[in-house]
Amino acid sequence: MVSLKRYELPPLPYSYDALQPVLSKETLTYHHDKHHLGYVNGANAALEKLEKYLNGQLESIDVRAVLRDFEFNYGGHILHTLYWYNMAPQGKGGGKPGGAIADAIDRAFGSFERFQKLMGDAAKNVEGVGWALLAYDPVTGDLRLLQVEKHNNVVTSNLIPLLAVDVFEHAYYIDYRNDRAKYVDSWWSIVNWDDVEARYQKALNSPKFIL
Repeated sequence: MVSLKRYELPPLPYSYDALQPVLSKETLTYHHDKHHLGYVNGANAALEKLEKYLNGQLESIDVRAVLRDFEFNYGGHILHTLYWYNMAPQGKGGGKPGGAIADAIDRAFGSFERFQKLMGDAAKNVEGVGWALLAYDPVTGDLRLLQVEKHNNVVTSNLIPLLAVDVFEHAYYIDYRNDRAKYVDSWWSIVNWDDVEARYQKALNSPKFIL
């Protein structure tokens, strides 16, 4: 019998009110306990259908739909987990990065200020809903900046995510209504650069992909 391991909702790495006033307790409660949980449940539901089919409990499945649902919900789960750890309470987050990630940003974008503007503009101008993402390219060793529409294709290009900002409306609407730009500008003050540095160090030690 085939048994596919299911996903679980990770707890927040801080209290629900820890990111105030940038993100309210109400926003984090709904975002984590409702929306993130929904992606976990959605990924698990797709796995359950696939598992039943592989074990002969279903005669057929719509493979395209099942795999599309899994990709969307799995991407949502992974990116939300990254998003939570990428933030820290004011006083512990924000400012400029240090260490190796600061040097890498300077090499890739010319300066932190140029990177911040570019990533901020990427987030503000995602068409519809999605993410802006800073990632490490293990093929070249460079940093890459991405716009991710919805959650799809987040793991398709071997890139290792380091920093993510969620621009689905559920991430900011309670606190900022439809002012995505204000949310993104405020978000920089709670970025957990220690977490981004740790992820970058791990990425540097990852195997190089051979294409």
